Amino acid sequence: MFRKLVHFEKALQILQREFPIRPIDVEQVTLSEALGRILAHEVLSPENVPSFDRSTVDGYAVKAADTFGADENRPVTLTLKGYVAIGGLPHAIVRNGAVAEIVTGAPLPSGADAVVMVEYAVRRGNVISIHRPVSKGENIMKAGSDFQKGEKILRKGQVLGPREVGALAAIGLPKVSVFKKPKIAVLSTGEEIVEQGKPLPPGKVYDINTHTLSSAVQSFGGDPINLGVVPDDFGLLKAALDKALGLADVVITSGGVSVGPKDIVPRVLDTLGKPGVIVNGIAVKPGKPTTIAVVNKKLIFSLPGHPTSSLMMFYLLARPVLDQLTGKHEGAPQTLKAVAATRMFPARGRKTLTMVTIDHGKSGRLVASPVPLGLSGAISTLTKADGFVEIEEERQFVDVGEEVTVSLFRYKQGF
Repeated sequence: MFRKLVHFEKALQILQREFPIRPIDVEQVTLSEALGRILAHEVLSPENVPSFDRSTVDGYAVKAADTFGADENRPVTLTLKGYVAIGGLPHAIVRNGAVAEIVTGAPLPSGADAVVMVEYAVRRGNVISIHRPVSKGENIMKAGSDFQKGEKILRKGQVLGPREVGALAAIGLPKVSVFKKPKIAVLSTGEEIVEQGKPLPPGKVYDINTHTLSSAVQSFGGDPINLGVVPDDFGLLKAALDKALGLADVVITSGGVSVGPKDIVPRVLDTLGKPGVIVNGIAVKPGKPTTIAVVNKKLIFSLPGHPTSSLMMFYLLARPVLDQLTGKHEGAPQTLKAVAATRMFPARGRKTLTMVTIDHGKSGRLVASPVPLGLSGAISTLTKADGFVEIEEERQFVDVGEEVTVSLFRYKQGF
């Protein structure tokens, strides 16, 4: 039995006290390498985008006043005085009674203040008949209408997706400063764990946790280092953890933290450096055996060996730390409101994470239905769940129809 379980909030306080969390470092990457990275500083536009007034259609640049009164039966006739191509400065000048042919994206010639779409004009030699009037500024993208010089277009801590990379390209930046990805070493412990591709003897199971945890690290912006499986041997485990600490900024282990004779991880952690284990057991379900250590200013999360418990504690405990290490300002998991389909009961004295599926109810509201847990070692529990509901330890139960907040494992289409 654990002598004293630490409340989850207390565990967070201890962690923050012993391990000040900040981004690892900053590096420059090219735009082709920027997708998914975290911006290390705000970005201001160095110039107006576009830097000139340009046409948004193919047609004729005009003085809007020259088109007033034009209609299908009584067109206004104007004289063609030039052509404006894309990619250069226009030489044509639009004076009263004149037009210049123009293509989409080309700069507006001097004197013009609107563009007539080609569909509403008929050309006969150098005479252009306008069959529909335009107002001043119509079919024109003004200089600075996309970004103005000095305008903040991206903020520090923003995840760079395709749209953000496009914005950086629009202002001409060849490189951008981003936070370095924290290196996260991941390893599993246990005599019963076998790596994929090897024969599976009786009583053994394939390694799940290094792969699920490495994938989770990568999906939230870290750089995982998969160190595989280490047997429950004091010397081998110590050597593996020493190696992990040398390679990575943070270490995540799974297994070996319960109360059995082979659960030696906490003892090994206390031999690696100061201060060693800072939390040994948290009042949560699943995930009670979770252990946290700090060794020579590096953080170690030792999670339970059961796949469901391990990944749940990653989402609850390690992911927020990873978000801060990556510099992300958008790290909070996506949540939504739903009503409980059945009563949900917490474990006595522990914060309980109840995994649920989300569906549309008959009333039109979203309904959260608990996923049958089975055994905590069953990875199928997580594959069926859309997210989880946190039930605080002081609650007796969550009643049927009560509104709950669901933290989603992933975006679910349609909600």
